[in-house]
Amino acid sequence: MSLLELCPMTIGEARAYVDAKHRHHRAPVSGLFAVGARCENDVVGVAIVGRPVSRVLDADDYTAEVTRLCTDGTKNACSLLYAACWRAARALGYRKLITYTLASESGVSLRAAGWVVVGEVKGRSWSTPSRPRVDKHPTQAKLRWEAA
Repeated sequence: MSLLELCPMTIGEARAYVDAKHRHHRAPVSGLFAVGARCENDVVGVAIVGRPVSRVLDADDYTAEVTRLCTDGTKNACSLLYAACWRAARALGYRKLITYTLASESGVSLRAAGWVVVGEVKGRSWSTPSRPRVDKHPTQAKLRWEAA
């Protein structure tokens, strides 16, 4: 069995990985920090942590959000990355780290990393009559998770 380990990752490298491999989202525009997971010499996943997308949650300077996590399916890579993001966020002074999953996703990696569901968010479109947009993301309900 090959060793799965964390590796340094720039936001640019993580964004490129997400754009190449994520199932249903493009990479976020920016972030506070990123971390990678590798197996032998191959990057098998990345996580990008940024300011909360929700304006309400972004009013708190002590909350960050895992805005993207993407892996190639390597076992335990997701839970390794979620746990590392929480350790790094705490080391930087954040008191809360959140993320969202589609309600249809199991969340097993988050649970394995010690995260808990703290709420459900109704799915919706970003398009409005005054600002029409084409949705390029799932608009179904999501679960909000918090690192514990």
